[in-house]
Amino acid sequence: MHPKPAIVADRSALDYYDSQTIDVPRAITALEAWTMITEQTGPLMRLAFKARDAISAPFGVRRIGGFAQPRRDEVKVGDHLDFFLVEDIGSDILVLTARDRHLDVMTCVTTGAGSVSITASVITKNRFGRLYMLPVGLAHRQIVRNSLKRLRKTIGSKQ
Repeated sequence: MHPKPAIVADRSALDYYDSQTIDVPRAITALEAWTMITEQTGPLMRLAFKARDAISAPFGVRRIGGFAQPRRDEVKVGDHLDFFLVEDIGSDILVLTARDRHLDVMTCVTTGAGSVSITASVITKNRFGRLYMLPVGLAHRQIVRNSLKRLRKTIGSKQ
């Protein structure tokens, strides 16, 4: 059974929410799931990060470049995984946030016996944040869906 996923605010206050779950052939930790997903960044995801940086930088949003950090087998609260701050970590939960003047973003990875979930929640703070989330919200769902499919394949091939 999964722990309850963390979200950035009460569900009624969110401007974006998406939660997706897959079954996997063996149990893994939340950090293992995150690591496997971010190690498999494909060309579409790299292009999405480049587009995000090009569009957002003129509005004072820090460039993030994508997932490039070396593999980490251990993290603690207060560490960073690429552009995310680790707010909570346990064997079955990883809570990551990115906050700026436009958005508060939380990504929560939870794992249970034979499943992995990714929950994303966002609060927009201004017009730019709302405009930003229009295309990102649509793309994010598909990116997570594809990432979870790749994760399932990876775990299945490592049995």
